[in-house]
Amino acid sequence: MLISETNNHVRLVTLNRPDALNAFSLAVMDALCEEFLAAAKDDAVKVLVLTGAGRAFSAGADLKAKAAGEAPAKHGLQGLLDSMIAFPKPFIVAANGLGVGIGCTILGQADMAFVAESSRFRCPFSALGITAEAGSTYTFPQLLGHQQASWILLSAEWVSAADCVAAGLALKVYPDEGFIDQVMEHANVLAKLPLASLMQTKALMMAPHREAVSKAVLDENAALDTLRGAPANQEAMNAFMAKRDADFSNF
Repeated sequence: MLISETNNHVRLVTLNRPDALNAFSLAVMDALCEEFLAAAKDDAVKVLVLTGAGRAFSAGADLKAKAAGEAPAKHGLQGLLDSMIAFPKPFIVAANGLGVGIGCTILGQADMAFVAESSRFRCPFSALGITAEAGSTYTFPQLLGHQQASWILLSAEWVSAADCVAAGLALKVYPDEGFIDQVMEHANVLAKLPLASLMQTKALMMAPHREAVSKAVLDENAALDTLRGAPANQEAMNAFMAKRDADFSNF
């Protein structure tokens, strides 16, 4: 489910469900939340890097697991996002491939994100009859500006790696070949610096935003609860299971 390894004060966490395109089941959310909580307390860790195994970073929520029925979560989406927002050390996303849903919006939670050249990103929320999550209704406008954020969050259209960088959602794009090595070079630069300095600077930078991001997550989750199971979402889910295009002409 996850691979976690620490070298030279950098904890590399890899989403390891390549056959499911590293989709986020409740079990994955719980395991990743535990990684953030543990890394926050571990003085041997100065930087956390999150990437994916295989050709995808993450295809987003695991709709098949949801449809099949999952065991109750210990932390769930709320707990995972809380652990990211509160994470006191540098957090880097290394989006190695496809990023959909939370596989895209999670970039907004990172202190810096890097994307592989062939990666593509999509926020399909409108096409699912639901709304955005992971605090993206706050983080995306902050990073991209209102109009770019509106297009990405509302349109459900694909965004290229280069466009992510141009918009401000990622710092740099690197070739697929040797991608994670390039990202780890950035992580190692940070890891050679004093932990107290890294944490203090991040705390000062995040101070004006943490409360707002947390509120956005709560508001988004409340809105998701309202929209899940509503007619538009039911049509989207039925279309997904039937492998057909959804018809929103009556919504």
